[in-house]
Amino acid sequence: MKLFDVLKKLDINENLKEYESIENGVLLDVRTEEEYALGHIPKSKNLPLQVIDKAGKFISNKEDKVFVYCRSGNRSSMAQEMLKNMGYKNVKNIGGIIEYSGAIEC
Repeated sequence: MKLFDVLKKLDINENLKEYESIENGVLLDVRTEEEYALGHIPKSKNLPLQVIDKAGKFISNKEDKVFVYCRSGNRSSMAQEMLKNMGYKNVKNIGGIIEYSGAIEC
């Protein structure tokens, strides 16, 4: 990571293009079940931050690329660190759904 990468704004739309190009990628929404039910990115799996320890339910291989989002990017940042601490090797915080410009699924 470069010095100023921390200040760089996450672009969920660009990161979703990367997700779609990866064969075994996993898209995780770490918002609450209620937030997820109100609208989420198609193909995403809901794994609220409070139960991130259940990640094996959606990610069978700890080498798979995991893309994590929430509402604004804060919870997904925490989830990224937690998943890395659990041994997941390729976890990327892609930001918040509030910046998402695509179709929403309910």
